[in-house]
Amino acid sequence: MKQIFTTLLCLFLFLQLFQPAPVYAQAPDKILIKGRVIDQKDKQPVIGATVVEQDNDKRTVAGAATDINGNFAIKVSSTTHKLSFSFIGYNTKVLDIGERRIFNVNLESSSRTLTEVNISGGRRVNNGTGLNVDERNRTTASVTVSGKDVEELQATTIDQAIQGRMPGVDIVANSGDPGAGMSIRIRGTSTINGNTNPLIVVDGIPFETTIPSDFNFATADDTQYANLLSIAPSDIRDITVLKDAAATAVWGSRAANGVLVINTKRGVQGPPTITYTFKGSISKLPSALPMLSGDQYSTLIPQEVMNVTGAPLNTFTVKEFEYDPQDSYYYYNYSKNTDWVKAVTRNGYVNDNNLSISGGGEKARYFASVGYTGQRGTIIGTGLDRLNTRVNLDYIVSSRIHFTTYLAYTHSSTQANFASSKSDNILGEAYLKMPNMSIYEYNENGVLTPNYFSPASNIQGQYTYYGLGSSGVSIYNPVAMANSAINKTVDDRVTPHFNLSYSIIPNILTATSDVQFDVDNSKNNQFLPQTATGRPITETSVNRAYNYDYDVFNVQSKTNFIYTPRLNEKHTFQGLLSLQTYDNKIVTQSVQTANTASTTLQDPSTPSRIQNSDLGIASGTTETRSVAALINGQYSFLDRYILNVGLRGDGNSRFGANHRYGLFPSVSARYRFSGEPFMKRFDNWLDDLSFRASYGQSGNAPKYDYLFYNTYTNYAYNYMGLSGVYPANIQLDNLRWETIVGTNLGFNLIMFKNRVNIDMEFYRNRTKNLFTDNLQISSFNGYNSVSLNVGTMDNQGFEFSIFTTPYKSKKLVIDFNFNIAHNYNVLRSISPYYPNSSGNTTLNGNYLSLLQVGNPLGSFYGYKYKGVYKDAAATIAKDKNGNPIISPDGTPVQMRFNYPSTNYIFQPGDAQYEDINHDGNIDAKDVVYLGNGNPKVTGGFGPTFTYNGNLKLTAFFNYRLGGQIINQTKMQTTNMYSFNNQSTAVLRRWQNIGDVTDMPRALYNSGYNWLGSDRYVEDGSFLRVRSITLRYTLAQRVARQLGLKNISAYVTAENLYTFTKYTGQDPEVASRGNGIFSLVQDNSTTPPAKIFTLGLTATL
Repeated sequence: MKQIFTTLLCLFLFLQLFQPAPVYAQAPDKILIKGRVIDQKDKQPVIGATVVEQDNDKRTVAGAATDINGNFAIKVSSTTHKLSFSFIGYNTKVLDIGERRIFNVNLESSSRTLTEVNISGGRRVNNGTGLNVDERNRTTASVTVSGKDVEELQATTIDQAIQGRMPGVDIVANSGDPGAGMSIRIRGTSTINGNTNPLIVVDGIPFETTIPSDFNFATADDTQYANLLSIAPSDIRDITVLKDAAATAVWGSRAANGVLVINTKRGVQGPPTITYTFKGSISKLPSALPMLSGDQYSTLIPQEVMNVTGAPLNTFTVKEFEYDPQDSYYYYNYSKNTDWVKAVTRNGYVNDNNLSISGGGEKARYFASVGYTGQRGTIIGTGLDRLNTRVNLDYIVSSRIHFTTYLAYTHSSTQANFASSKSDNILGEAYLKMPNMSIYEYNENGVLTPNYFSPASNIQGQYTYYGLGSSGVSIYNPVAMANSAINKTVDDRVTPHFNLSYSIIPNILTATSDVQFDVDNSKNNQFLPQTATGRPITETSVNRAYNYDYDVFNVQSKTNFIYTPRLNEKHTFQGLLSLQTYDNKIVTQSVQTANTASTTLQDPSTPSRIQNSDLGIASGTTETRSVAALINGQYSFLDRYILNVGLRGDGNSRFGANHRYGLFPSVSARYRFSGEPFMKRFDNWLDDLSFRASYGQSGNAPKYDYLFYNTYTNYAYNYMGLSGVYPANIQLDNLRWETIVGTNLGFNLIMFKNRVNIDMEFYRNRTKNLFTDNLQISSFNGYNSVSLNVGTMDNQGFEFSIFTTPYKSKKLVIDFNFNIAHNYNVLRSISPYYPNSSGNTTLNGNYLSLLQVGNPLGSFYGYKYKGVYKDAAATIAKDKNGNPIISPDGTPVQMRFNYPSTNYIFQPGDAQYEDINHDGNIDAKDVVYLGNGNPKVTGGFGPTFTYNGNLKLTAFFNYRLGGQIINQTKMQTTNMYSFNNQSTAVLRRWQNIGDVTDMPRALYNSGYNWLGSDRYVEDGSFLRVRSITLRYTLAQRVARQLGLKNISAYVTAENLYTFTKYTGQDPEVASRGNGIFSLVQDNSTTPPAKIFTLGLTATL
């Protein structure tokens, strides 16, 4: 904390250098000026208008803002100065002070009406490239969320804050753990391999989120998008999503999955404003699945064995169920009723502090912030600490030269649970851990010790380290693993950005030049002590140490020439020529060892006690370069007919010489129907009625470098006592750009003085030349896989949003927003070399995933579950008419599984599956379509109530409808197939002839009671109370008495309740990878928690 306060003090003193001198030279006797600012047309108060005292050199001396009634009060230092009154959308008015002490000011709207064209003054927006257009004249599909809309949420990342607020932007939490990140898809899945997340653009320059190919943090697959941690949500001014191809085409190959344009806060003219924001919250996980107690578990396991062997469990050899007080060690360590899920979970908390200062004069303006976030996760052993700073400076060198810069620095430390494989997690292990086992060890005398009870092995198995790129579930004490194993990632990132703008011909031709450096250093330290696994000290899973260092350095530049000719009032035009470069270098180093001499020796450079295959040092370097040129122009005629045309050329070093460069055109138009002369009769209620259309192409580059080279890799073993190298890939000279061709039709309607705002979008995106980077091939040519362009895929759908103010009075204002989006994904073509299926339905727990032209990705197939055979008669096979099938020897045929390969005969108490073809054999011919993991619609909605301007109640709901989830947690906790603990649902299992139930009998390592079927497939639809916030802002006169400009406090409840039929902890924990055969599965990852936040914002 000392370092934080030192940083704050230094930053504050540094910013004082930018303060206008008159602020420190104010006369001791000041004059109080009061007044009111109203709209000249409707006479309504202008809330938040800026009132500034200016000296004779037009420098700012003092400032104030109007309250909810338009009133203001300001103390001026001289009557010879002037007062400036301004607000967005109004013409600035400057008045002499003189002898006046009361000012009643009417501000005139900046809108002006011409003879043939209506030009309405509005906010100018920039799609990030440099072309500035009126927001109302955008020709492409985009949606914007203000930073104020999400400031009350306890979101440690931006993606959490905007979840459900933007139509067509599907955001799902990868996990509820700190720093786990979110999965973001804009208008569906546009690629089958590689990153599906959008490009992030911060203040006009792409924000690097690349993860190296050898990146293997324990949660790498789930957290690769947590780079958004580097941007504090409190620093955000607004976020805009560019969705259609015409909008994303200007950003080139890195924008194929959409673009998130983030603008941070900047300084404004006026005296220094210091704002402090505090948010403190507590979080609680939703109710866990009810699991068997130790006593119930001790009844189940012997029954599992008895049903298979016909003999009782031999407790002489299986001492975990002996329960003999004479054998005190086993008796005390295996006679508990341990709630492992409760043991590994806890209430989390977040402590978020942010201090910012902004202001400036005529020449220089600044915004600076320092923030600290401390988070304790809801799973023991998880947490996050983050320190972020940002300084934004704007300086007007002369009438022609404008200099802008920002410097951002973020330090974060994330503590995650150690994982032995990509499918391993603490909560999942807690669900399955035998509940009769003790957390802490009892010694031979039955005395409880402070040591974790981590036996080398027991009936559940033993700990196995699979490797972070592999699948597999290991066995361990989850409390010992969470508390003693280390998986800590420390990240330091600094991003300086410089911009220089020069007006070559004032108001006609402007040149801007941007350059940004980005240095990111991330270090991951892992240590697996013997106390966490209990394995013998001779094994490599004991005292295992691993360090991974990941350094990224990239330089980006952008030079724009913006041409805005002077035309008559009927025509406007703006043209842009942009030249861009991108250079990125990633250097990785890793070192690992095992079997260090002590749990305190956690550095992998420590010598191992034994020789082992896990000793190793590795390093890697990759470099990527791209260049681009963009021509973009927008023309408007009569403010009704608007056309935007662009052409971007991209060159990328990841391609061979034959296809290194690509051209990507775009064209979009907007027709303002409400601007037609015959529509003037509707001006009293119709503000804008526009239609839009766009077409564009954008390219996607491979995610790996050097594919067009023959690269070599070290051979892991010796040959004749010598090490060597071997060729690792086929040289790919003809790999082509993965191209997304998009069309979009849009509709905008604004009515009743902006009280109703409706947007509608229809789109179709076709991805051609789909990449696959791991197509398995025959190894006779020396290679096992190859990267290829393999097919075509479509995403099409619609988006609808409405923002409305249904009620508005002097005291009460009610706003309401609603959005909905539907996306349909379908495969149009696929290479015959690509496998068309994955999964083996003859094995328990497996589903079949098929790749079929005309069907969406993510579809899965399995058996139809019909219940349980209650007796022997129920196992008799029936024909399609319901009559028993008789064998040639005259005896009834019993239902079988996978005859003749497996030929398992179903018995009373076994799971019953539907015999689709009525042949008495459950096999591949009975596999049917079960569902698809893609939601049918997504969106959000919510009202806002504002009373008297200072009391505000906001509610927001987000939802997903459709989309099936494979409940793997349910499968693992009800299969009664192993010595894993089960849920209380198995208490209704079949046990005796005639039992009528939906839960099969317990069979240890036998039978086919948990085949992939619709028994574990559930509807993933949900409606979530995402947030409810009550904010109160203290009256300005009271705040001034406290020495403040304003102060407000609020309480927020997030994830308060989820309406769903899903039986797992939360439908949002289900995740799907990027692979073409990946399925949406619930693997017991940490669900989103209920969060209760108290916030305070004070401005000096």
